[in-house]
Amino acid sequence: MRILRLILAVAVGLVVGSLVNMGLIMASGHVIPPPPGADVTTTEGLRASLHLFEPRHFLFPFLAHSLGTFAGALVATLLTPGRTAGPAYVVGCAFLLGGIASVFMLPAPLWFSVLDLVLAYLPAAWLAHRVASRGAHRAAGG
Repeated sequence: MRILRLILAVAVGLVVGSLVNMGLIMASGHVIPPPPGADVTTTEGLRASLHLFEPRHFLFPFLAHSLGTFAGALVATLLTPGRTAGPAYVVGCAFLLGGIASVFMLPAPLWFSVLDLVLAYLPAAWLAHRVASRGAHRAAGG
């Protein structure tokens, strides 16, 4: 039964994290409009126009990756018996694998790829687990 709950916690965390990620990506163009002439409607269009992007255009992708991972890992931890770290890190690693795939699919600047891979995924999973488990310790009186 415990293993089923752990798998369910990871699955729900992945769904929640993906929804947060996609919501931020969809909102990004409304907050920071893409550069003139950039096609961000398809992967091919994005790949072809990424050279037009300025550093400010990478803010929302970074936020989407880190906050999506944070939300998913937080939910996974909250749904885990004993609030163990495993599911949070599984969610973080799954999103990290997606980030690595993105580096190979999109020619983003090296500075962004490094920043994104190093700071967005596993640190967000670690922080989400800390926040969720701290709440459990306070609720238990510790």
